[in-house]
Amino acid sequence: MSKESIKSALKQATVTKFLEIETHILNDIPQIFKEQFPGKKAIVIADPNTYRVAGKKVHEALKNAGLEGVEPYILDDPNLYADYIFVEKIRDYLKDKEVTPIAVGSGVINDLTKRASSELKRPYMCVATAASMDGYSSAGASITNKGAKITHACEAPKVLVADIDVIAAAPPLMTASGYADLYAKVVSGADWILAAELADPNHPKKGIEPMTGAWNIVQDGLTEALQDPSGAKNGNPKAIELLTEGLMLGGFAMQSMESWGAGVSRPASGSEHQFSHLWDMEHHTFKGEMAKKFGLYPNQDEQAPSHGFKVGIGTLAITALYEVFLKESIDRLDVEAAVEKWPTLESQLKEIDEMFAGTEIHPFAVAQTTDKYVTKEELREQLNKIKKSWPQLKVKLRNQVIPFEETKKRLAAVGAPVEPEEIGITRKRLKDSFYRAHKIRSRYTILDFAYRSGYFDQWIEELFGEKGVLKGK
Repeated sequence: MSKESIKSALKQATVTKFLEIETHILNDIPQIFKEQFPGKKAIVIADPNTYRVAGKKVHEALKNAGLEGVEPYILDDPNLYADYIFVEKIRDYLKDKEVTPIAVGSGVINDLTKRASSELKRPYMCVATAASMDGYSSAGASITNKGAKITHACEAPKVLVADIDVIAAAPPLMTASGYADLYAKVVSGADWILAAELADPNHPKKGIEPMTGAWNIVQDGLTEALQDPSGAKNGNPKAIELLTEGLMLGGFAMQSMESWGAGVSRPASGSEHQFSHLWDMEHHTFKGEMAKKFGLYPNQDEQAPSHGFKVGIGTLAITALYEVFLKESIDRLDVEAAVEKWPTLESQLKEIDEMFAGTEIHPFAVAQTTDKYVTKEELREQLNKIKKSWPQLKVKLRNQVIPFEETKKRLAAVGAPVEPEEIGITRKRLKDSFYRAHKIRSRYTILDFAYRSGYFDQWIEELFGEKGVLKGK
């Protein structure tokens, strides 16, 4: 990666106008703020930990430069998480104050401030404190509202600053979570390659998007950003810098896709994220020794795994599925047999009734599955396209997907969980999750090809069978 790649990404971003990733940069924040928010005064928003590691220094530098609007707003709830009640607290505190928010923190602080600022129609700035996820620069915030965790559309930060010294000193598990989230771009990239094969540039369709410049923003530096998991775990400045850049670029790529509609995350999210979204919607938590190691809330007995750790297990699952897919002779697929067996929308909705009856997931799955349903004629056309292009498509996918064992080795090296049980997911639940995750997103992925071609049951049984890589110990 280089300064040029960041400049290029910023040109394609729709909201973020400035990104700086450097060492010892906190003292430069007053000058950056003055240039990017001329005539404005600032307020620091943090929690006790992020205020200690960076917020206090940012606040004092702003105060000394005459840029402090009001005293910092510290969210000191011991069970602070991304819940809408905290968005309301920030919004209500800020609404009668003429100040520009500076979120000092990582996922939770940034998402809460992002949403509150967006509701107030105010641009804001973020000072990152950990390389823990790719949401810093995205135009969305993952927030729980009345028990349901959903991504709320909102404006990305206008300005992003990341001090490598601060981020390198973050808890290693936060770095591991961010690394796993970035690693997911390998298989989400494969899903986009697959979907783009079906895209019609003359009739663009959300969920089956053609390749855009967003691909290069994410993928061009991905190999380099993932090359040193042990270095990232140990806080090596270069490894941390590359990881941080990769995570930031993912958000810029999503910003560049806004012409496709609000919240289009195709460049950074695929079938692997559907596992994480599913487990979020199922309100998954776990207990015990693994929960103490990989959980989010050290003060609670009941733990939730981090987003990155759920995505990491999803990445391993989808990597395994791609390996089975790439062994198949798709160029000999019996298209007419697959079309003949294609279930009607009514029968697919009955599947959803059986899976999700009585849950808050049910209406969402119905809407998403209805949205992506294709007729037999459309299915025939899709399958023939992939069958015809399979020799070339297979090469593209092989070049994109990193083998399962290497993926597992790298995630373990950074300190991320590599077995589903480590985040409280049994093998049976993981197997069921392939079927359930397929129903909750209209975006075209390998799960859709498996279902539409008739291979789904066969491939899942192979993965969890006697010689399958997901069968467990």
